[in-house]
Amino acid sequence: MLDCKLLNRLKSIVGDSGWTSDPAALAPHLTEWRDRYHGNTAIMVSPASTEQVAAVVSACAEVGTALVPQGGNTGLCGGAIPHESGREVLVSMSRLDRIRSISPLDYSMVAEAGCVLSNIQAAAADVARVFPLSLSAEGSCQIGGNLSTNAGGINVLRYGNARDQVLGLEVVLPDGRIWDGLRALRKDTAGYDLKQLFIGAEGTLGIITAATLRLYPPVLNLQTAFVGLSSVQHAIALLAWLRKEAADSLQAFELIQARALQFVVRHIPAARNPLEPGYPWYVLLENANQPDAEEFEKLLATAMERSLVENAVVAKSESEVNDLWRLRHSISEAQKFEGASLKHDVSVPISRIGEFIKEAEAAVLARIPDARIVAFGHVGDGNVHFNISQPESWAGERFLGQREAVADIVYGVTAAFNGSISAEHGIGRAKRADLARYRSNTELSLMKAVKKAIDPHNIMNPGKVI
Repeated sequence: MLDCKLLNRLKSIVGDSGWTSDPAALAPHLTEWRDRYHGNTAIMVSPASTEQVAAVVSACAEVGTALVPQGGNTGLCGGAIPHESGREVLVSMSRLDRIRSISPLDYSMVAEAGCVLSNIQAAAADVARVFPLSLSAEGSCQIGGNLSTNAGGINVLRYGNARDQVLGLEVVLPDGRIWDGLRALRKDTAGYDLKQLFIGAEGTLGIITAATLRLYPPVLNLQTAFVGLSSVQHAIALLAWLRKEAADSLQAFELIQARALQFVVRHIPAARNPLEPGYPWYVLLENANQPDAEEFEKLLATAMERSLVENAVVAKSESEVNDLWRLRHSISEAQKFEGASLKHDVSVPISRIGEFIKEAEAAVLARIPDARIVAFGHVGDGNVHFNISQPESWAGERFLGQREAVADIVYGVTAAFNGSISAEHGIGRAKRADLARYRSNTELSLMKAVKKAIDPHNIMNPGKVI
């Protein structure tokens, strides 16, 4: 579907090892983890340098051909999948995988967009520093994609979202120009903060090719605990109390519903609930730097005396820490074994998470009485993954046919709590219509004005976000 002259020019730019049109090689790049979107393309190019990315974009811009940037393809909203028409060029960032520099004294590093997140974490650790962004897909997701979606993860409570880890960016613009904003400055008020335009834009304004990332000191005396609770409200109260008592040193605070844990124990080998016979809700939490293990256990004991916590177990070894985190990270995988599911990544004010879950569950069950709610999330930042598994008596197709109706229900409740329909997964294709419904005309017009100003010919990941 693409012009032969353009195809030949792209092949020349990236070289023989930098492109493919082989259907088998393309297949993993043309669908996403949830298998909801299936795209098409005549070619995937894999530039090996920023200059090659710029040349690819320039060539496409000259003939008005659209591009779709793709990182590790771990997204959940179809944002990195080309459309079915086959008229877009897929740009894989996987060969831009160098860590260009690292400065322990500046607490920063410059990493290219194709660097796998776990490799960045390891490079920081090699110089006794920490890069705190951490999520389930960190062994395959790439930093360019993390920044393009403003990824959240488990450590947002202490360190903030992906955008909070960025000091500077290098971006290829829709006309092929390269913006070099790779500054390592903590303070810079010289005009608009342009990097923030591209973080969270999902490749619709330009292609991030490198980033200057913020590093942190190593974490000392990290304590990990798994606690059972009687309600979400007790989890919220525990969070507030621990932040005060532990000098705001909480690093992670993950809420897990009993059903979510049951699915993990049922389907994930060697997984077990360390707090049998079980509780309605659980929290997996980590506390950094202070107190030490004995003081931390005393803190949890006090929480039990205050009836904030029903029971608790503290990890005594690295293997026990890994086992606890495996319970949390395996929820989505385990849910697949229970059939079709509808997933909603939302955020609401922290204090109202319990109310939100209660109201959203009641509203969904009013429409589908046997639906199985699976709620979990990064409660420390208000992010709830409100997932719903199909009724055991329903066929998967019947349940998936309720997708739009259920989304309207969940997002309607979210809006009533002044929340967001996308906490950390982005908009992509999946939520584009929802964004138009749940954001004001003023907000949407501002977004469209930015898009029009930077990408007037709409060649950067068109049909995504707005």
